[in-house]
Amino acid sequence: MNWSTILGISKTHLRSRIKQSSIAALGVTFGIGTFVTLASFMTGLNGLLDGLILNRTPHVHIYNEIEPSEQQPITLAEEFSEGINLVRSIKPKKSQLRIHNALPLLNYLRQQESVRGAIPQVQAQVFYLAGSIELNGLVFGVDVMEEERLFNIGDYVIEGDPQDLARNKNGIILGAGLSKKMSLKIGDRVQLSSVKGGLFPLKIVGFYQSGLAEIDDVQSYVNLATAQRILGEGKNYISDINVKLYDMAEAPLMAKQISDQYDLTAIDIKTANAQFETGTQIRNIITYAVSITLLIVAGFGIYNILNMMIYEKMNDIAILKATGFSGKDVKMIFISQALLIGIIGGVLGLIIGYGLSVAISYIPFETEALPTLKTFPVNNDPTFYLIGIVFALAATFFAGYLPAAKAEKIDPVDIIRGQ
Repeated sequence: MNWSTILGISKTHLRSRIKQSSIAALGVTFGIGTFVTLASFMTGLNGLLDGLILNRTPHVHIYNEIEPSEQQPITLAEEFSEGINLVRSIKPKKSQLRIHNALPLLNYLRQQESVRGAIPQVQAQVFYLAGSIELNGLVFGVDVMEEERLFNIGDYVIEGDPQDLARNKNGIILGAGLSKKMSLKIGDRVQLSSVKGGLFPLKIVGFYQSGLAEIDDVQSYVNLATAQRILGEGKNYISDINVKLYDMAEAPLMAKQISDQYDLTAIDIKTANAQFETGTQIRNIITYAVSITLLIVAGFGIYNILNMMIYEKMNDIAILKATGFSGKDVKMIFISQALLIGIIGGVLGLIIGYGLSVAISYIPFETEALPTLKTFPVNNDPTFYLIGIVFALAATFFAGYLPAAKAEKIDPVDIIRGQ
């Protein structure tokens, strides 16, 4: 089989029907270009949404949940053990929100090889006071530099810097919604009143905006020691522990182990965001389904064009076979034509897809809900380009194989007699 001769004949056939060949190549081009553009944009958008939720969510969240005791005094009495006991209006048992032995638990978690980081947190319910304005809210006491390393808090600080909070023991990063309601700016002071009645003047060093109004209207960040002081507690008071793992898939197992071993409530990220992950999977399925459909439609176009080309090239096929070309050689001529269309159309499609993706990434996109986002999100993953060219070649191969197999079986004697 002389490949140079076969490729030369294929090129001659394609050039002789340049209009049909161009239409077939353009079908592949637009199919691949649309696939790359759609996949890059949709996965970029999914990545943005994942970042808003998952990047700010710990892989394992540990806290002490206040709940009614499962065992009541009547269930411990032997004379009532055989009966059906109904207890109404069960009250939670007397306990604190703090995590007992939190410091040893933190040290244990940080020593685990699977743990990227474990940081303490203190939640405090407060009232924000500015002049005559009094707003109900929630303050999170954190190790701000660890919070930046593990949960990218700096991406949501629209004014100021997290390091300013780390350097200022009496500083606060105020929620953007709160700052608007109280007409505050960086450098101003806001007073916090605890539920016990104490007043704590804090200097505003930054504004935080998560993109969720119900959070930005109540939530702020202070240093861990400041939150402990607001609650009137010591340095060992910790209400929550947030754990970040190297592999998120290990979160359910770790959460179960901590719950069983330490008698604490541990919620893994998959449980906390099950509905969100389902939505992401559905969006990805729709993206790939639409993209693959476009490529399949392009493949049918190639099949129709090659099928018509065989009928028009009956005389050429008869001459080729009469001059010594085998049926396999004829089949490879038409398969090579399909692959040439796939290569040319696929490469042009990748170029167009990349160009459109870059153009989209420069389109301005500003919204108050996402202050750090300036342009549309695009994910230029090389995998999309590899999938695109492989699918282009596969689709054109199968589109050309059936007409080529038909050409292989043509009897040149019947064609010549007909002439």
